[in-house]
Amino acid sequence: MTVIVRDVRPGVPEDAEAYARVRRAALPYMLATGPQVSYDLAHAHPGARTRPLIAEIDGEAVGTAEVSLAHESPEPGIGDVNVFVHPDHTGRGAGTLLLRAAEEHLAEVGATTLYSWVLDEPPCVAFAEKHGYRPSRSAYFLRLDLTTAELPPLQAPPAGVELRTAADFAADPRPLFELDGVTTADEPGDVAAELDDYEYWLASTWNHPLLDRELTTVALVDGRPVAFSAARTDGLGRYGSGMTGTHPDHRGRGLAKLVKNDSLHRARAAGCTEAFTGNDAKNGPMLAVNEWFGYEIRAKETRHVRKLG
Repeated sequence: MTVIVRDVRPGVPEDAEAYARVRRAALPYMLATGPQVSYDLAHAHPGARTRPLIAEIDGEAVGTAEVSLAHESPEPGIGDVNVFVHPDHTGRGAGTLLLRAAEEHLAEVGATTLYSWVLDEPPCVAFAEKHGYRPSRSAYFLRLDLTTAELPPLQAPPAGVELRTAADFAADPRPLFELDGVTTADEPGDVAAELDDYEYWLASTWNHPLLDRELTTVALVDGRPVAFSAARTDGLGRYGSGMTGTHPDHRGRGLAKLVKNDSLHRARAAGCTEAFTGNDAKNGPMLAVNEWFGYEIRAKETRHVRKLG
């Protein structure tokens, strides 16, 4: 049974569905669908040099790799590679072949530093260390059962604050792009990111098939967005928090809790049964917010880094 690694074929739904299926099995805390995979591939930024890979055994997809350059980083030469192997097919060499192909591609397109998210499980950590990757920062995956959770009661917004949904900005989403850029700039991370391409943001975020505008809550002050909780849904009853952010000038007013609570109530009313979110391990305030809602830590992952050459 030989493992074969190949590219995901653009425009082939079967490839996209297989890719998503492996992702859900290997990392059930993140949303993944065939249409989302197809969309991401079709709208990948040229500077990212994206190359999603699939590993197969006898024609069955058993592993995948996300491979790209961090085109939004002001620092050149940053590459990302995340390898996922279906839990029923580990130990058969798929991960090693995927990583090798990914590293070769990234080296060819100019990457000098590679980052990879690795689950904090002994086999995964050992695999990363064996291939020269060293740990940096960590993050948590959290889950909330929306069928049983006692969400905090909905509260009226403070004086001067108005709650809307992202759908209300369909005619002109630029104010949300600007807020997203401000909050992303100081988001915890080991690779800086700059959101300065509105057209790309429209394609990669605003029009993304997982973004649920009706469930994304936005807080406004004087008609201007100052906080938001982005919602993602997969049509399978799963809700994911894309990001919750507050403009620096309006922090400390409880707006993050306000918008996230409103979004979660909307999600449950819409029939979502599970809610997932991620949390940087050092972002104590946001972790406290998530635990206040009843989210429970389900897994931990650590960003690993390797210098090429």
